Amino acid sequence: MSATSEAPGRRTHTVVDSPCGPLTLVAEGEHLVGLYMEAQRHRPDDSAFGERLPEPSGPPFAETARQLEEYFAGRREVFDLPLRLCGTPFQRRVWAALCEIPLGETWTYGRLAEHIGRPTASRAVGLANGKNPIGVIVPCHRVVGSGGGLTGYGGGLDRKRALLEHERALPAAAGARQLPVF
Repeated sequence: MSATSEAPGRRTHTVVDSPCGPLTLVAEGEHLVGLYMEAQRHRPDDSAFGERLPEPSGPPFAETARQLEEYFAGRREVFDLPLRLCGTPFQRRVWAALCEIPLGETWTYGRLAEHIGRPTASRAVGLANGKNPIGVIVPCHRVVGSGGGLTGYGGGLDRKRALLEHERALPAAAGARQLPVF
């Protein structure tokens, strides 16, 4: 996965089907800048998504749709897409750390805070986690409460549970993970 922080450009979007319901993919040029579920908390107004393209064709939509299909079919463990994550430096740091949580595992907000070198910032980590603009691909669903229980998820707890159950059914990741640079 690669990421950049270049200036934003013209936005377009498309919608793809998934086991989690319709997913709205948003792009600026050839970079994916959003993946939103229906009725997702912190989902921008549809007017912020730009022109709707009827099919997920061209970059980055075709490749994103293909990789999501492979992920949901259990044939992909790591995404390799050009991302542009727009947020504060702290948010981007949290989102980069989310990509370090191995497939099929969960971390607590406290562990994530410790991982980024801010052990007392678990609440701020939770807020940044909740504003992740690229769900599923940047796996904010892998973060759980301090007791290991499922806590808030912008896409709803049923979706979070389904994503975690799906990932636990996948074979363990083999080899090194490709990490984004935010």
